[in-house]
Amino acid sequence: MRKGVRHFPALLLTGPRRCGKTTLLRHLFPGATYCLLEETDVVARVRADPRSFLESLQLPAILDEIQNAPELLTYIRARIDADPSKKGQWLLTGSQEAPLMQGVTESMAGRVAIFSLLPLSAEEAPDMTLLTGGFPEVLATPDVRDIWFRSYMQTYLERDVRAAASIRDLAVFRRFIGLLASRCGQMLNKTDLAAPLGVSVPTITHWLSILEITGQILLIQPFFENFGKRLVKTPKFYFADSGLACHLLGVRDQQSLEQSPFLGGLFEGLVASEIVKHRLNRGEDRSLYYFRDRQGLEVDFVIDNGNRNLSLIEAKATRTPTPGDARSLSRLADAIQAYRCSSFVVCLGSSKATAALPLSPNVKAIAWNNLQPCFHAAAPSAQLASDGGLG
Repeated sequence: MRKGVRHFPALLLTGPRRCGKTTLLRHLFPGATYCLLEETDVVARVRADPRSFLESLQLPAILDEIQNAPELLTYIRARIDADPSKKGQWLLTGSQEAPLMQGVTESMAGRVAIFSLLPLSAEEAPDMTLLTGGFPEVLATPDVRDIWFRSYMQTYLERDVRAAASIRDLAVFRRFIGLLASRCGQMLNKTDLAAPLGVSVPTITHWLSILEITGQILLIQPFFENFGKRLVKTPKFYFADSGLACHLLGVRDQQSLEQSPFLGGLFEGLVASEIVKHRLNRGEDRSLYYFRDRQGLEVDFVIDNGNRNLSLIEAKATRTPTPGDARSLSRLADAIQAYRCSSFVVCLGSSKATAALPLSPNVKAIAWNNLQPCFHAAAPSAQLASDGGLG
């Protein structure tokens, strides 16, 4: 982000509520004026006289939760255009990505560097677990995480959901979120979600959009190439924070987690979130997919590292990975020899206990909190040839 403010007049940081956007900006830019656009009197001032409000700010300025005053974007653009040589003057945050993106596209195109943030990753918070997730306040006080998540959901429903759309019955929407948590890691079936709630498929589509734009879920699209196979084209979905997903499913402690029928899906979601966090924190595209064909070959995650380099990943909620866990990875690598592939089984356990343990000549097992090998470029083509064409 420091690079962004050196080259752009404005910076926008989006992400779910309470993930740490404000703390990060205030840490990186301690001398910036800070203004929270959720306080009633501040929003009233903005709407009454936006020009005077902006002129009263000493720049650079952090405008927190800019989606509450989107009309400011037009006036910020005018001030930028009056002196485009000044960089890093406007530092904006927002919790509702899609509506905010529309305003930025219309008002600030070419003038703003855009970044996304999710809750803390295992790189940033070594004490993070599947049960806690990465929200900073939960990690700081894990003993009250159930109270925190319950309060978070209430605040989320009352603020972000009501702001993003007019939902008549929040209780049904709350049931929808719980139902969705029980389907983590599955391919998206809107009819299956709509039936038990008594709502239409278009309503489910709308509700999924709300969860996605407010940073609560990750939709993972299938990796699609013409491999001579019939490929599945339906996305899979996960919650962006594993702690919140556990809370929604009533998983309260380690014993209930290990006995839960949802452990596999929750763990897959944790791995997906860690991959996305790693890439977003470095200003990169998500570039995360999954693979499944109609002949039954499936790989949990495909990371496109660019330059036809792929990382193939199977997420297994076990501390004892076996060579059998690597079979689908080897089969897919054999099928896509136009790419250079590195293959990994990501499992439970600590990074020290599972430090790139070989499962086969071409597949290694690594711990979920040590995903660094997945982001390195695959071996060069000459090495691939000597290994029989596999990464």
